[in-house]
Amino acid sequence: MAEVKLLGVSMSPFSLRVEWALKIKGVEYEFIEEDLQNKSPLLLESNPIHKKIPVLIHNGKPICESLVIVEYIDETFEGPSILPKDPYDRAIARFWAKFLDDKCIPVLGKALFGKGEESEKAKEECGELLKILDDELKDKLFFVGDKFGFADVAANLMAFWLGILEEASGIVLVTSEKFPNFCAWRDNYINSSQVKEYLPPRDNLLAHFNARFQAAAPPK
Repeated sequence: MAEVKLLGVSMSPFSLRVEWALKIKGVEYEFIEEDLQNKSPLLLESNPIHKKIPVLIHNGKPICESLVIVEYIDETFEGPSILPKDPYDRAIARFWAKFLDDKCIPVLGKALFGKGEESEKAKEECGELLKILDDELKDKLFFVGDKFGFADVAANLMAFWLGILEEASGIVLVTSEKFPNFCAWRDNYINSSQVKEYLPPRDNLLAHFNARFQAAAPPK
């Protein structure tokens, strides 16, 4: 039997992407919780370039970067396909996954965790990016057709974490008036039977980020 280990953080959407893929495929694995303030020798040895989670170790061989790992899992293990079978649909799924990682997530980070002018500028840019997503998601259950797949795994931060981060930070980026298609997609996403069983407890995440924002707040 193949030995599969996942180095990750239970609160991380990037770790969850990989866990999601493993569960979809029915792969048994060992989850090893990392302390990012005191990274383990195994993590530093397995990902010496970026020194980040998640890392999948399959039969002693490490694979890094969450979306690269998800593709590896899809290609390596039997079970339901995560990437679409059709080459065009597969390309579209990869496009939106890359858009989310390269464009949306860095700007969201600055909007929610940045300060002053950096945060305000990022909030404006977030609006522009959300408008792109809102237009793309019109009349769609998921990013590629009506089947949950690769781009939706990549979108877990936008679908689930974002609302929690807004609540914890007090910063509202998404409203149903401005982005009705995005909000409809998000509601469908969170309540889908394909998704609900894999999501972490919302209350735990909210408590985690409440504490994080309170710790970062200036003293009164």
